Amino acid sequence: MQFVRVSWKILVGLKDLLVLLFMLLFFATIFALLNSSPNPAMVRDGALLLKLDGVVSEQPAEIDTLTTLTSSAASVGEMRQRDIVRALKLAETDDRVKAVVVDMDRFMGGGQASLAAIGSSLDGVKKAGKPVYAFATAYTDDSYQLAAHATQIWMDPLGGAMLTGPGGSQPYFKGLLDRLGVKANIYRVGTYKSAVEPFMRSDQSEASKAAIKGVYDEIWGQWKAAVAKARPQAQLEQMLTDPAGAVEGAQGNLAQLALSSKLVDTLGDRVAFGKFVASKVGADDKKTTGGFANTPMDAFLAHYGPASAGKQIGVITIAGTIVDGEGGPGSAAGDTVSGLIYDALDNKDLKALVVRVDSPGGSVMASEKIRLAIEAAKAKKIPVIVSMANLAASGGYWISLPADVIFADPSTITGSIGIFGVIPSAEVGLAKIGVNADGVKTTPLSGEPDVLNGFSPEFDRVAQSAIENGYRQFLNRVAAARKKTPAQVDGIAQGRVWAGGTARRLGLVDRTGGMNDAFAEAAKRAGLKPDGWHAEYIEPPVSFTETLLQGLMPKRAQATAPMDIFAHAAWQQNLFAQRVARDLNMLTGVKGVQAACLECGDFASPAPVSTDKSWLAILIKALS
Repeated sequence: MQFVRVSWKILVGLKDLLVLLFMLLFFATIFALLNSSPNPAMVRDGALLLKLDGVVSEQPAEIDTLTTLTSSAASVGEMRQRDIVRALKLAETDDRVKAVVVDMDRFMGGGQASLAAIGSSLDGVKKAGKPVYAFATAYTDDSYQLAAHATQIWMDPLGGAMLTGPGGSQPYFKGLLDRLGVKANIYRVGTYKSAVEPFMRSDQSEASKAAIKGVYDEIWGQWKAAVAKARPQAQLEQMLTDPAGAVEGAQGNLAQLALSSKLVDTLGDRVAFGKFVASKVGADDKKTTGGFANTPMDAFLAHYGPASAGKQIGVITIAGTIVDGEGGPGSAAGDTVSGLIYDALDNKDLKALVVRVDSPGGSVMASEKIRLAIEAAKAKKIPVIVSMANLAASGGYWISLPADVIFADPSTITGSIGIFGVIPSAEVGLAKIGVNADGVKTTPLSGEPDVLNGFSPEFDRVAQSAIENGYRQFLNRVAAARKKTPAQVDGIAQGRVWAGGTARRLGLVDRTGGMNDAFAEAAKRAGLKPDGWHAEYIEPPVSFTETLLQGLMPKRAQATAPMDIFAHAAWQQNLFAQRVARDLNMLTGVKGVQAACLECGDFASPAPVSTDKSWLAILIKALS
């Protein structure tokens, strides 16, 4: 009995301790939120500070509460592209903003189309007579795309520039699957539908190479042209054609090479940069070393608040892989997105609808649900305009079809009109370990798909026929929407991806442009004056818990974000390992017929993954 009483006291004590720890965590979170939340009163004369820690995305992914509170990993922050663009637009006419500072020391990148929109906004600030100052330890393709628009570019003396261009190796798993005795049963349509090639080949097909090479060349040409226009003095040629020779010629001093090649204007550490900015816009209130008067972007936007004047132009963002069911931001769940559209049509007075697409596609069923919801807007005589961001391929193109006008950036990746299905079976692998299968069938499809004995020819015929029918439906939808014949669409479909400029010439999109162009067209078709509308963003409400966590996330993201070029290289390795894990998960994790573009991963915003695991650890886990 004494033991029972002691044990009970211990349990009660543990319970009290857990309650206390929870309360401490709760109040610590509240305190952190209050101290990190934007305060409109903090807006002051000086610089608008864009501290780009993390990745730029169209729609930041939902924060996983449990993982955030319990994991030791530092989650990578995401910055909404439209917030950055709006802040820069407001800065043009705000007299308190004397300059814009773009701090990219921990910037991890973004899609080329998204960054082009930000670069154009930086040009707008300069055109308004306000300088733009950029700082980073190291510049990569993405960060330099933005830095090229700066009035002055600073680099840490221990830094450098690593400009690599798109492309590189892709993982192929046929050899691994053969060793494991696993067969990927693939059903597809499209000569260029290479999404399933990693499971059926050990190398890239010539058709896939030709298609992807054409896209790479087009968007890389656009990158070089944009950088040359923004910073004509930059001498990029040797660094791009003979990087090893250029670096050896500078005796390995990457920072001096960047300076002598006029990629940057000044070498100096963060303190020197801060003193320079302070000499232009004033010192901060505390006179800290290297400090300068500034207003962070979040506080600046909080001061203005959301636009609300005039009529409503609805905006729905479809970002990430299109999946069945429900889901949070950053993953385009068919039920959730379509539900948001229907609810807005029922309860808001929308004069037009702008659909922002940044997706490589995904589930055919979910894509169709979203397409039908957008069609419902047209049925109400509401103009529908699609604005393609970095990606609008496969299912991402499918959902764009109802639009009155489709805008795409020249570097948008679109097309990939084709579908596929893949289901694994393990008859060979099971036989290796002594597992055999036998049984009785009542019909040719009894027990199919048979993972133990292999799929029957009848099932293969049924599955392939269903995929071919799905492809015909895709062609017919595109043909009706784009005023072409199915045969004409088939000639530019077959799963092939296209860059935005070529897609326009082929008639897959209507015009070249970004969100501003889409808004202007929507207002025009709705009969609204240029200043007679505001964007009404159709998004799920943010929970109280997520609001608290958002206050904590930026500080956690800074801890392990890459700074020098070697850290950036390690980050890219982690992204590659994450891609391997996602590709392998396709075999068993994907449900239903897919209109997806796996090869489009190179053109998307970098994935916001944890950074406390090495690529080797991630790879081992993926293969285990």
